[in-house]
Amino acid sequence: MESGRTMDEATQARQAWRVGVLFSQRGVTAGVERTQLQATLLAIEQINAAGGLLDRPIEPVVYDPESNPKKFRALAEHLLTVDRVRLVFGCYMSSSRKAVLPVIESYRGLLFYPTLYEGFEYSRHCIYTGAAPNQNSLQLARFLFEHFGNRFLLVGSNYVYPYESNRVMADLVRQNHGKIVNEIYVPLNAGVADFGRVIAEIHKSAPDVIFSTVVGHSTASLYEAYRAAGFDPARRPIASLTTSEAEVAEMSAEVAEGHITAAPFFETLGTATARRFVAAYKARYGADAPVPAAAEAAYFQVYLAAAAITRAGNAEPDRVLAELGEIEFAAPQGRVRIDRENNHAYLWPRVARLDAEGRFQIVWNPGVRVRPDPYSMLQSLDDWSSDGIATLAAARTDPV
Repeated sequence: MESGRTMDEATQARQAWRVGVLFSQRGVTAGVERTQLQATLLAIEQINAAGGLLDRPIEPVVYDPESNPKKFRALAEHLLTVDRVRLVFGCYMSSSRKAVLPVIESYRGLLFYPTLYEGFEYSRHCIYTGAAPNQNSLQLARFLFEHFGNRFLLVGSNYVYPYESNRVMADLVRQNHGKIVNEIYVPLNAGVADFGRVIAEIHKSAPDVIFSTVVGHSTASLYEAYRAAGFDPARRPIASLTTSEAEVAEMSAEVAEGHITAAPFFETLGTATARRFVAAYKARYGADAPVPAAAEAAYFQVYLAAAAITRAGNAEPDRVLAELGEIEFAAPQGRVRIDRENNHAYLWPRVARLDAEGRFQIVWNPGVRVRPDPYSMLQSLDDWSSDGIATLAAARTDPV
């Protein structure tokens, strides 16, 4: 027994830090959630290989909620009551987050949520590391207005996030003298045939842009239906916040080429930190494994939590939360931090277009870190609440 310690204290000092991990490996959004799971485990493996936290390893307790909000809720309760964890990394769809949060709050845990979302939410028991609307919607709208026009067709999956995200985008379009030609929703598990109404509407109203909030496996079906109809993405693209490398991996390069996404991170980002992250991820999970922004957020939030635990000396959510506001981390996308006023992350927005090989190439990198504004208090296309932190590269818009 170590000198000056009781048996229980010595045992506790050697115990692992147990954390909950809730990402789907089956179901409609399994493709992207699998990347979040893998990035979470990669970060934990790296931290443990470097000695863990205060000489103790992190032990992930992993469950598969199968893209089902009810299972997310039940498994979150199991983690907090049976497995006795206090910190949970997980959730992709907003419906899953909303199912889990009441449980997290009831048992005074802390959820780390690494997914872009619709904003207009705050929980003291949630850390939001994905993009809020002022960190992706504003930048995407500005780019589209400048290069393609102001007549938008909105297409989304039938659940919380698409309705709310489309509301934000519709407000931006109308405030800037644009027009929403129609707003169409499809089932979460939609196939190519379910997009017949969308294709008919494009023929009828000839929008300048199709703004998609379709998620999961249905994303490929939308893009396949679009290509089969003969539309040209060079002059009328599908623009999306939810189409990432994970969804593109489920379609051919010919189907993907020319379409546009806004996100804080892309697999092709050329910074040294980004290249190291992508190389480590692919070395662990395969050369063809997609690395989307949702995975990057899942990765860096583990490091933020680890730094907070180290500073606090324990994993009590209140202590961890207090320390998070004092930490900056050199994430693959750039230096990130958590805003102590709203628990959201400062992020680096970018816009990219898919090339002939189905790879995102950045066409606009504003080069600034944007303060989170989850309630969209500022909706000017030219004011994103930048915190003044900028990259060395000047902001620019490349030809499309």
